[in-house]
Amino acid sequence: MKKKVLLIFMAALLLWTGMACASDEDPQGDLPQLELTLEELAAYDGKDGNPAYIAVDGVIYDVTDVSFWRGGEHNGFSAGQDLTDAIKNQSPHGVARLRGVPVVGELVE
Repeated sequence: MKKKVLLIFMAALLLWTGMACASDEDPQGDLPQLELTLEELAAYDGKDGNPAYIAVDGVIYDVTDVSFWRGGEHNGFSAGQDLTDAIKNQSPHGVARLRGVPVVGELVE
């Protein structure tokens, strides 16, 4: 019985340690983050097979697989743009819906 409890404890400890280490890893893997200007961001409009990226507060999000952004369009807005003002001041949900959307880079001058 003691062996079984010890084995369960060790397995739980290994699992917990592995989860703690994983949280320190880059959620995007080891891929380098993009640095795009507004002009470069425009190419990521979600059309003709291009990914759909939007920028908010200088952070570039990949909305390609977000169901509400099919074809690079959502509620009259288009991907490939800095939508900081629209999302923060016009959107009913604000930046809350960006939680969990993959970050792929940052907007640069």
